Formats: sequence, C-alpha cells, structure tokens
Amino acid sequence: MALSAAGALALSACGGDGDDDGDNEPGTTAPTGTTTGGDTGDAIDPDREGPREIEGAEEGGTVKVVSFTPNETMHPSEIYYTHTYGVGSGLLYRSLTQYVIEDGSPILVPDLATDTGTPNEDFTEWTFTIRDGVKYEDGTPVTAEDVKRGMESSMDLETFPESPGFYSQQYFEGGADYKGPYTDPGAQLDSIAVDGNTITITMATPFPDMPYWGAFPANGPLPASALEDPVAYANKPLSTGPYKIADYTPKKTLSLVRNDQWDPATDPGRTQYPEAWEFDYTVPSERIDETLLNDQGDAANTMTFDDVLGTDYRKFQEQAADRLVPGATPCTRYWAADMRKITDLAVRQAIALAYPTRSAIKAAGLIEGVNRYPADALLPPGTPGRVDYTVVEGMEPGTPDPEAAKALLEQAGALGFELKFLFTSDDPDAVNAKDAIVKGLEEAGFKATPVPTTLENATTDRENPNLDINIRSAGWCADWPSGGSWFPVLHKTEDIEALGQISQNYALFSEPEVDQRIDDILALPIEDQADAWGELDKYISETYLPLIPLTYDGVISAHGSNVNGHANDPTIGMPTFKDVWLTQ
Repeated sequence: MALSAAGALALSACGGDGDDDGDNEPGTTAPTGTTTGGDTGDAIDPDREGPREIEGAEEGGTVKVVSFTPNETMHPSEIYYTHTYGVGSGLLYRSLTQYVIEDGSPILVPDLATDTGTPNEDFTEWTFTIRDGVKYEDGTPVTAEDVKRGMESSMDLETFPESPGFYSQQYFEGGADYKGPYTDPGAQLDSIAVDGNTITITMATPFPDMPYWGAFPANGPLPASALEDPVAYANKPLSTGPYKIADYTPKKTLSLVRNDQWDPATDPGRTQYPEAWEFDYTVPSERIDETLLNDQGDAANTMTFDDVLGTDYRKFQEQAADRLVPGATPCTRYWAADMRKITDLAVRQAIALAYPTRSAIKAAGLIEGVNRYPADALLPPGTPGRVDYTVVEGMEPGTPDPEAAKALLEQAGALGFELKFLFTSDDPDAVNAKDAIVKGLEEAGFKATPVPTTLENATTDRENPNLDINIRSAGWCADWPSGGSWFPVLHKTEDIEALGQISQNYALFSEPEVDQRIDDILALPIEDQADAWGELDKYISETYLPLIPLTYDGVISAHGSNVNGHANDPTIGMPTFKDVWLTQ
C-alpha cells in the first residue's frame, strides 16, 4: 500500500548530518514498531456478524479531522494511499472483507461477503457469497454483478494508474491481458464468474491471501452508472458504508454525513456514532499541534492522523499524554534510484552509505524510536520470512559513513555525481529535512540538487518518468503479511509507455531474471513462499539495490479530549475510524 507522495517527500527525509553533537540521541520512549511493524496479523473470524456496538459509546456530534496530507482521490477503484484507504474503508465503502482492531490487533472479518471466502484445495479458486440487505446511499441494492464491476474497474490502470488493481491483474486468470471497462468497453473478465449472489474467482496462480486483498475498496461494488464518466463519479461516488459524502473538494476538504441506507445489522465491523465528519487537508503541522494542545471548543472534537511534531512531543507528554496515540505500521520509506540514470551499483551503494541520519529526523519534526526507525532491509521487521542484512556490507543502519561513500565514488570514477530529488517547498519540515540531506550527501562527495514541488503536485511530479530527477522518495506498507505484497509491486517490470506514468516501480527497475524469480515464488507451495521472499529481498538489494531503505514507520498522532476510540490500526498506521465516537 502506497504512502502519499507528499508524505513520502516530506517525511522520508529522516537522516542527519552525522555529527556526534548530542542531537543524534534516539527518542526516549519505548519503540512501538521495531519488531512487529511488518506483522499485519493473521487472525481471521469468518463468522463475525453485525451489528457492532462499542460499550459506553455515545451518539452525535461532528468529528473534525485535520491534516497536512492532501487526499489524492476518493474513487473506490483508485484508493490506495494509506490515508485515503483509512477513510474510504473505515467510513464510506464496503468490500468483500474488512479488518476490525481489537486490543491493538487486527482481525479479518466479513464485510459484503457472508464470510471471508472459500478456497479450493490449492487456492486457485475463491468463492464469496454477497449478503442481502446492503444498499448504496440512493437505496439501490448492491448485487454480486456490482462487485464484479468494481473489481474490473480497479483493473483499468490506464484510467486509474494509481489503483491497486494490479494485484487482480496479476493473480486473476486472464488479468494480465484485461484492460478494464473504460479502456476496453464491453469487455469482461471471465475469471470473475457471477451466479446469483455468488462470485467465484479463478486464479492464474495459487493466491492464499485473497481474503486480505478482498479488504480493499477496489474489491467492492460499483453501480453501472459509474462507468459513464469516471471523473464525474470520482467527485461524487456512492457510499455503501455508514457515511456518505456531503461536500468534497479534492486535495482540500471532505464533509461526510450519516448514510441512512446503511444497515448496521449487515456490517460486522463499522459503527455510526458521530453525526458527521469534517476533514481539512490544508492545516499546517504547527497549527494541528497547537489546536490539539489547546483542546478548547471544537478542538476537543478534533483528531489527526498526522504525527505530532518532534518539537511538540514533550509538550504532549506533559500536558496531554492520554491523548497521544502511538503505534506500529508495516511501512518502509526508501529512495528509489532511477535505474536508467544511476547505472552503477557502486554509486547506489554510496547513496546508502551517505544518506544522512538522526539529526534530520529531528529537522523534519520526527522522533527516532517513536515514529521513525533506521531501516536495514526493505521488508520491515515482523514480516514472515524476513532476512536480516544490510544493503551495503558493514554499514550501520541510520549512521552515515561519508568517507566510505566517497571511497566508493572515487573507485567508480563518479566523485561529484549529481543527485536530483524532489522536496515539497511548501512544507517547512520537508525544507528542513532537505537541507540536512543536502549537507550529508555533499559531505560524501555527491552534488546534491533538490528540485522543488508542492504538496498539491507532489504525486504527479513523482510519477512523471520524464521529470529531470534521478531519485524518487517513496514509501510502501504491506498489504498483507507477505513479501507477495511487496516484490511483484515494487520490482516487477512496468510498461511505462503504456501507462504514461510510473505506477509503483519508482526505480523503473527491469530485470527479466527478477521478474521470473517473482513468478517462480508465487508458484511455490504456500509454506515455502515466506522464506523465498526474504531471500529475494536480500538478493535484489545485494545484486542491484534499486531501492535504498531509509526508515521504518511508527505513528504518534493525537486527538481532542472529547474523541474516543482513536487507536492505531497497525495494518496501515492510521486511526481506527470505525471505532470513533464523541463525548457529548
């Protein structure tokens, strides 16, 4: 699952200048995700039924959510960034399955389907029965045909290049050749078969993780009218969840009100306690912290999914410790070296050695040991099969070694190699982090050229394969606890010309032998795949190093005193929107 471009550009800047001046001390709180971040859980309750009730919860009030991270889209076929997924899945859109968080741990439960799916013996076929009583906000019943249509829509990557539908293209039989209903009107994917209220999906390869993939809005319903104009539908999509969109300005604001067509008896995971939700995606980080620390008036009903600033963290500990929300995530932030432009492995290794560490965590308003941890490998700790290694032998994760980096550049005849990377010039934290990165790279013998973009344009710029940069900041979160949600997405060859932009392979990495190894692992017996993914992680980094791991994420968000139920969803590192209610 992708981290927003704005967030990645602003927050993957988690290095420092290497000075041993006391600013490099890690955070003082206990780590929240260093050993469990990649473990998004394997608990499943296929028989869970609705309605879901929270003891002591009160009805009413408007929850205000403030953030500095623009929402790129609210179209259910395209939602894939962690923050849009959190809101979309939690409040608006139903899918085959869903997560509930209990005692901090995720449990996969049914949603539109009556259970979490039934596989055949070798996981090459999955059957789901769509429950009765689910309606769109206009009162129209949801059908199994609608779910098929939604799945097919998400696979139209020409229309929705950021969609997670590439999973269906890869795993569903015939998906590799299917273009989607907008690009190829009238075409349908035969491997998704509907019989009454039952959907049976035939797989191209064994896919035991289908119930987890089923939790994405991309595996939810879409009415036939949505195919007429996907742009118009993106601005006013129909809800099937407890809330519906009342007003929406993309990348800026979102207002939700109760959906009176949502039946809690059909929904094992969601609740509908607040009267309304108001999202403002334009609030600077300093003002978010100031509002929540003040906790007066509407601020008491306010929450955020942004991390509190490192400069304000102790204030929260002293004044509002009970309103801090720490937690783990399955996310890794990295630099993707454009393999067309940075062709020498030694230069990419030198980048890993040079990338500055701890003092820039502080410069970016982050807190080591709380919401950032130096990374050694791409797969985060806790991922099944993960192999411990460092991308350059002998390097200490999080500690730059400018002399070793400079030596590699000299050996490669590349001293003074120019690195061009984006930063969001309208985010003060990103500007501060950029300065630390430039200093660290130049100390190691690189020429550092930061290229300004804006929060609004960050996604478009990052995904432009022709932009004059050679490093892209990105982040990835496990879609389920397996390397199968990492390597096919981040490393398999993408047809950039057909897509017109980069999807998720930000290094533009293309190695046929790696493509084949990924396919071979997917065909292995289920019990052998985890170890094979871990070994592939190590092999790709040691042989090619297209992605340079920087940090693993934790979260440390906060809320007002009237907000209840705001915990961390460790599957995405976002608030548990399904559980929130306000003290009246």
